[in-house]
Amino acid sequence: MKQLAGVTADDVDVAALTAFVSDDRAGAVVTFGGIVRNHDHGVAVTGIEYVGHPTADAVLRDLVAEFADREGVHAIAAQHRVGTLGIGGVALFVAVAASHRAQAFGCASDLVELVKERLPIWKKQFLADGTHEWSMCP
Repeated sequence: MKQLAGVTADDVDVAALTAFVSDDRAGAVVTFGGIVRNHDHGVAVTGIEYVGHPTADAVLRDLVAEFADREGVHAIAAQHRVGTLGIGGVALFVAVAASHRAQAFGCASDLVELVKERLPIWKKQFLADGTHEWSMCP
């Protein structure tokens, strides 16, 4: 199975990651984009800074590798952005190519949940009132 995973300080190249998973055996390609929104729990947000532990890149590669034997899955690409992002910025992108749509949707969903649970990246939200708050911190 083709795999590509990593943490980057550059903008996530959604088109390149989607192209990476292209496979003639795939009947479905599912993508997920985690996008910076302008609110959180009723509070206006102006941007986010993602800070990653030095192991974050290796952890993301290991998480993707856990899906290497998933039935019907032919390729996975996953990338998480660190640094400061504005509203609309892509924080996490996952693309999965699989033989059937249920396999692609299931793999993408399961991977995103694992990333949220185990990837050591924390976010500092900048609020419209000029303050900030940390979330996703252990």
